[in-house]
Amino acid sequence: MSDLSDLLRPDKGESATALHLVDKDGFDDWLKAQPERVRGAAAAQSFKGEGFQLAILPGDKAGWSAVLGVANVDELSPWCLAKAAEALPEGSYRVEGRGPGPAMLGWLLAQYRFDRYKSEGSKKGPRILLTDDPARIEETVRLAEATHLVRDLVNLPAQDLGPAELQAAVETVASDAGVKLTVTSGSKLAADYPMIDAVGRAATPDRAPRLIELEWGDQRHPRIAIVGKGVCFDSGGLDIKPASGMRLMKKDMGGGAHALGLAQLIIRSRLPVRLHLLIPAVENAISGNAFRPGDILKSRKGLTVEIGNTDAEGRLILGDALARAIEGAPELILDFATLTGAARVALGPDLPALFANDEALAADLLAAGEAVSDPLWRMPLWKAYNEMFASDVADIGNAADAPLAGAVTAALFLQKFVPDEIPWAHLDTFAWRAAARPGRPKGGDALGLRAAWQMLKGRYGA
Repeated sequence: MSDLSDLLRPDKGESATALHLVDKDGFDDWLKAQPERVRGAAAAQSFKGEGFQLAILPGDKAGWSAVLGVANVDELSPWCLAKAAEALPEGSYRVEGRGPGPAMLGWLLAQYRFDRYKSEGSKKGPRILLTDDPARIEETVRLAEATHLVRDLVNLPAQDLGPAELQAAVETVASDAGVKLTVTSGSKLAADYPMIDAVGRAATPDRAPRLIELEWGDQRHPRIAIVGKGVCFDSGGLDIKPASGMRLMKKDMGGGAHALGLAQLIIRSRLPVRLHLLIPAVENAISGNAFRPGDILKSRKGLTVEIGNTDAEGRLILGDALARAIEGAPELILDFATLTGAARVALGPDLPALFANDEALAADLLAAGEAVSDPLWRMPLWKAYNEMFASDVADIGNAADAPLAGAVTAALFLQKFVPDEIPWAHLDTFAWRAAARPGRPKGGDALGLRAAWQMLKGRYGA
């Protein structure tokens, strides 16, 4: 794969294949203005100006151009050029008569390939897009790089991505100057983060649990904490999942991947904040020392938790990580997690469920998601449901007695570890696409990442 910065270049008038954009409303007028050979080519390819349609058009001599159907030529989305970037041959291209705007991002994301395990990778060469807005190139490349990072981490099988490898990914991001990395494991983890240790202790020694922390930024800037669930594989523990439920559990560290991608964006963009990234990294495995249903764990915060289900493990490790995050007195906390199937039942795969204890933060995140075509959907922190995971023998339970409001009760569990005075948002994201769309291949994906970044830029950017 080429360096992403090579795929977007300032337009200096060099030779490039033209890309014409047409929407359905303007299709008839566009067609009437074309010579007969172009009208014939469009008809032969059934091109009608509908979204994501593409047709190759003949030129006067040996040259050619392409016409793309978009939803609205006046308001381009990030995905308007994605189909073209996937389908067109190697070469340089420019959008005729206008700049590509936000569609530059889809151009880059459409060229993502995960072919590490294929005997022959993609042989397709780079498709280069020329832009009349070079000031947006750097930001767009950073966004694409962060998305590619999330996709790569989520797509890796658990055999090649355990807690140690997730730590190595954080170390790569931490290689930037001024970044401090701390990893807590072994007996210190058991003493200081007992829920993280309990969830991960059944794994083999080379996949031992740990809390990975990264800190960066000027001490004078506002402190924010970003937390990501890093369950590198989830068997369900002793409450073992069925085969169908375990098949995609390599992606259960998707929250950690999102948190790391966002941290990379913050650091490379030099956002004026003091960043505290926390990723509890574990494998929820089965062995003789696995934690059991009925066990009572003491959390870092001091709350005791009765285990009703070992497959509700993500909230446990996040609870200890959130308790650590608040010790730094951040003014804002975001957490990402592939936490519940209930969120997917409620909202499907495309919409991360957003929970927030602060109205302004929730509004900012929703508006940011709308602005960058990375939508979120707010769900309630309905306090009456706290009784669903009450315990007779501990402060709280980790699972509700009935299979109701599962995404809400999971978020309420996390809220126990965040004081009301600190604005906090929890994104229950799928981190996966079961079916390909232009610019968004099947497999791991970043859902909610760009919304969070847009919100942070709005609050802290210059």
